[in-house]
Amino acid sequence: MSKQITRKHDDALYKAILQLKDLEECRQFFEDLCAMTELRSIEQRFEVATMLHHDQVYTEIKEKTNASSATISRVNRMLNYGTGCISEILDRMDQINQEESKEVE
Repeated sequence: MSKQITRKHDDALYKAILQLKDLEECRQFFEDLCAMTELRSIEQRFEVATMLHHDQVYTEIKEKTNASSATISRVNRMLNYGTGCISEILDRMDQINQEESKEVE
């Protein structure tokens, strides 16, 4: 069972996200849905998650992302004690990047 309780009214948003057809449409959807500060915050958290996933240290992450120590710590807790979905997605993205690198060679 999921660590979070799913509420029916939440499903509409996630179903809408699954309907996005490409990167540009996804970017536009979130730009329409979120305030710019919200979007930048989400993007920063994802960047922090990516760097933590690749074993970069807090000081380096803070320097490169301008994220606060509290944000980095919060994201680290999420990676360690959350659902595991972000790590799975980052692994998939790494696999795709490796495959694309091999095609270029």
